[in-house]
Amino acid sequence: MAAQQQHTEAQEDEDEAYEIVDLTTYARSHQWWSTMFGNNSGPITEKYSVSTQIMMGGVSGWCAGYLFQRVGKIAATAVGGGFLLLQIANHSGYVQVDWKKVEKDVNKAKRHLKKKANKSAPEINTFIEEATEFLKKNVVLSSGFIGGFLLGLAS
Repeated sequence: MAAQQQHTEAQEDEDEAYEIVDLTTYARSHQWWSTMFGNNSGPITEKYSVSTQIMMGGVSGWCAGYLFQRVGKIAATAVGGGFLLLQIANHSGYVQVDWKKVEKDVNKAKRHLKKKANKSAPEINTFIEEATEFLKKNVVLSSGFIGGFLLGLAS
């Protein structure tokens, strides 16, 4: 009995050692943007030289473009392969698709997405405005990123 009590006390001490972080409040307050790219008082151009900015933007853009290309090819292959298998199964008689029900469900999903989009529009507009302001303040870094992204897509 005493060993079991010591085990539960040790478990409680271990649970208390971890700090719980609520990421939703952190993400909604846009603090992550300031943490990564500095505060809104000054652009990155004040912190790094032009060549460093182009290099940072180019390398991060190339990585993003390369990943985008690879993930896009994998996703396209998976979706295309799924449709191909569905058509083969439908043609062979293994699957019967109720197209009226599919159309009804798609229309229901469209209405649901429109309602959600109208509710979240202010947050999206705020994010777009902040991103546009960042791009205007950091033209060199942004152009390096775009160039690197295009090179990443091409490779």
